Amino acid sequence: MISEDSIAVVFPGQGSQRPGMGKDFFDSIPLSKQTFEEASDALGWDVASLCFSEDERLNLTEFTQPCILATEIAMFRGLQALYPFSPSLYGGHSLGEFSALVAAGVFPFPETLRIVHERGRLMQNAVPVGVGGMAAVILNDLDVSQIRSLLSDLPIDVANENSLSQVVISGEAEALPIAEKRLSEQFTDPSFRVVPLRVSAPFHSRFMRTIGQPFEQVLRASAPSWQPGKAAAVTSNYTGTYHLPEVDAILNALVLQLSSAVRWIDNMRTLSAGAKTIYEVGPGRPLRDFFKTIDVTCSSITALSAAQRLFRKA
Repeated sequence: MISEDSIAVVFPGQGSQRPGMGKDFFDSIPLSKQTFEEASDALGWDVASLCFSEDERLNLTEFTQPCILATEIAMFRGLQALYPFSPSLYGGHSLGEFSALVAAGVFPFPETLRIVHERGRLMQNAVPVGVGGMAAVILNDLDVSQIRSLLSDLPIDVANENSLSQVVISGEAEALPIAEKRLSEQFTDPSFRVVPLRVSAPFHSRFMRTIGQPFEQVLRASAPSWQPGKAAAVTSNYTGTYHLPEVDAILNALVLQLSSAVRWIDNMRTLSAGAKTIYEVGPGRPLRDFFKTIDVTCSSITALSAAQRLFRKA
């Protein structure tokens, strides 16, 4: 049942990064500035400097992930400092799931920065550069199961079930053109297209299974600092519904998330069933358009000025 004042917040993942992200929050809100400083202390390098400048490391996975997490939590805390912004439900897309777990109070922020830094390093090194790739498949009213069936004999997996009109496929780079040809022969609708993604590895595919065990060790080392009871308010990309409030269940879902499809359509439906208002907080706004495909309004906050406009109306 949806209460009249229930709020959900969602966080985008890798690909939403941009130079200058979060700088307006850093410059205007002391708590946001402190959050960036806390991130730098936790990681041992200047996170704000990397986020705010034209630094090529911002697009290297092991740096991208902690930078996005730091930015999203700095923005989230800044919003809470300025406005009556108290979400009761949380979700995040891929990396964004970690921002959601921090925002909900399940994971401590400094520890999670170190977790995603290592997660990014493991993901980057799982497959040699150039061996894997990813592509977005766009089609009105697409059938995910049909796409899986058409590609079942290829070293390709459905990586992200993003919306009713987009999935992402992931796997061997050499197999992606074969997949595109096969799909184009099947789908003749004018809306169909395949868009290669600029990524360094085949994320959320079978090729990430090799890093499951080392990432499990990273998570298990930090587990004593978790508050698992709060996880029941956070959606899991792996299950499509809310996390179970148990350490082992949370850990297992996050490990399997690496090599499994992000069930974002299910996450969106789960959150919209429980929240009257949904906000997207982060440096980019890909999730807003995904929500549109299920006829749900999601208001995006990518800058302080956007927050000022939204909360002035509210």
